[in-house]
Amino acid sequence: MTDARLRHGRASLALSFFVQGVAFALLVTRIPAIQDRYGISDGQLPLFLAAVPVLAGVGSAATGRFVARRPPAAVLRWSQPVVLLSLPALGAGTVVWQAALALGVFGLAVGALDASMNMLGVSLQQAYGRSIMLGFHAAYSLGGILGTSLAWIGAHGDVPLLVSYLPAVLVLLPAALLGSRWYVGAGSPAPGDGANPPGSGGVPFGLLLPLCMVMAFAYIGDSTVANWSAKYLQDVLGSSEELATVPYGAYMVTTLLGRAVGDLGVRRFGGVTVVRSGTVLAVGGFAVVAVAPGPPAGVAGFTLLGLGLCVIVPQTFAAAGRLAVAGGGPGAGNAAVARLNVFTYVGFLIGAPLVGGLGDAWSYRGAMLVPMVLVLVTWRYARSFEPEDDRYGIGHERPRTVDVGRSGDEV
Repeated sequence: MTDARLRHGRASLALSFFVQGVAFALLVTRIPAIQDRYGISDGQLPLFLAAVPVLAGVGSAATGRFVARRPPAAVLRWSQPVVLLSLPALGAGTVVWQAALALGVFGLAVGALDASMNMLGVSLQQAYGRSIMLGFHAAYSLGGILGTSLAWIGAHGDVPLLVSYLPAVLVLLPAALLGSRWYVGAGSPAPGDGANPPGSGGVPFGLLLPLCMVMAFAYIGDSTVANWSAKYLQDVLGSSEELATVPYGAYMVTTLLGRAVGDLGVRRFGGVTVVRSGTVLAVGGFAVVAVAPGPPAGVAGFTLLGLGLCVIVPQTFAAAGRLAVAGGGPGAGNAAVARLNVFTYVGFLIGAPLVGGLGDAWSYRGAMLVPMVLVLVTWRYARSFEPEDDRYGIGHERPRTVDVGRSGDEV
């Protein structure tokens, strides 16, 4: 495989991550408008919101099986348009069953999309022989910032959902379809070939479990910031309503900055050091939030959290793929990434009710210590990010000869 094809594949996949960041932010930041449009009660809303990650987990698990027969690129090519088209469908409906259908389609497709994107990212990193995974997630964070900004404009101007969603989809959908022409990655058939055979082996769940735990705990931390940072700043630290919107924005910006430079850190210091450093920053961020005497300290704590948590998720995907390929080949790597991706939704499902329940029953300051302790577990399992039997290690160069697909091309 030529270097030019690898570069094109990397750029097209980064575009896919960016588009997904925009789409997801457009959905989650307009939930109040969705609730108002369909007349969904406060009691019904948690059921709708929980259904999305549950169905996403189903979609991710199904993708793990599907890629034994077809390449991940094929899943990504159809799932991304479905995710995008579900947004205007959600904005155009008028009755509750239409909202349920649109959100259900979004959930199933987003699980397949997230799994296949990360499969391709892991395989491209293995082809490059150096860390590039954080760059893809930086593109996702950049898309999330843009999507949040577009949603704010729509909400501030009281723009109807369909009118808010449609221009973004009309721009992003053709871009995603065009970019999909250049997807490459392990497990992609060569031109003229048929479907992939399954990997020759797999990773026992016991070996993958530490990474699954790390992934779930990282997303518990992330969902804590997304769901409770504004309430915490306003109700606990006594900020204004306007200032309460700042922590999540600061968290997103520092997440982008950390991921933008994270690959350089991995190449220089290795995956274990970067993950442990991120763990320390995240734990410190939660600690600052828990003891903050006022809003400025609270904002600083949530900002620090972004710098810490941002490196953990991409490195966890990379570690799972590397561990699986060492044991069973590209097919096993895809299956491991799909299984691991399910735990992102486990974290989403647990995070918000966990902190909210503890906050109501105990105190929100005390509740912030729970995700802090869970994230601290990552330190214990940091060696999983650089397996001893990994011949090259994620932070080391290796000979650029990698089997990508069935064609036997060399890089």
